[in-house]
Amino acid sequence: MESPQKFTNSKEVIAFLAETFPKCFSVEGEARPLKIGIFQDLAERLNDEERVSKTLLRSTLRHYTNSWRYLYSIKEGAHRVDLDGAEGDAIEKEHAEHAQKQLEESKAKAAEKRKAKQAQQPKNKEKRQFSRPKGEKSVSSGHADNKQGTKPKINRPNKTPPAKLTDEDLQQGTKVTVKLGKTPMPAVITEVAKDGIHVQLDTGMVVKVNADALRLARSKRS
Repeated sequence: MESPQKFTNSKEVIAFLAETFPKCFSVEGEARPLKIGIFQDLAERLNDEERVSKTLLRSTLRHYTNSWRYLYSIKEGAHRVDLDGAEGDAIEKEHAEHAQKQLEESKAKAAEKRKAKQAQQPKNKEKRQFSRPKGEKSVSSGHADNKQGTKPKINRPNKTPPAKLTDEDLQQGTKVTVKLGKTPMPAVITEVAKDGIHVQLDTGMVVKVNADALRLARSKRS
């Protein structure tokens, strides 16, 4: 008997999750906030599912919880749901504010990309329009050396970097910050294993990182 064809990308996995757990996941419309620790629940329920690996499942959850549609759902007072749609903990103000910040940053990056693409289009069109025959000298516009989009350097006050974690800090429940991209994200340690540290992000996503990627949060431990 041939093994079923494995999923190859997050889009396929999200469609599968929406079909398998329709009261928890969706591919369109309003998303529902996910229960904290949803990855462990999925890993157990899909233990015999050969089409999706845990690595792809983890990256898919990260993609799903970072989408604009999902970040819109993280509002103070809204209830998180489990795989069967049962409501659980209410979203705290801190988590809602963090999701809103992520949403604003993501929208700003998308706007910058659109602006850069629009600015590039007229240049390409002008370049094609004024292309000269081979061997003919072109007249310099005098602006070739001008750098577009450079921003003046701003002297910012030095900030004390967050403290690294000690052996005493490496325990379940410690509030930390983890750097997955450019911006450190608040999280809580859920498991300390030999192959890495498992942390729970405010959005509900669980990721495994090295201790060097973690810093002690400024707030008190929970």
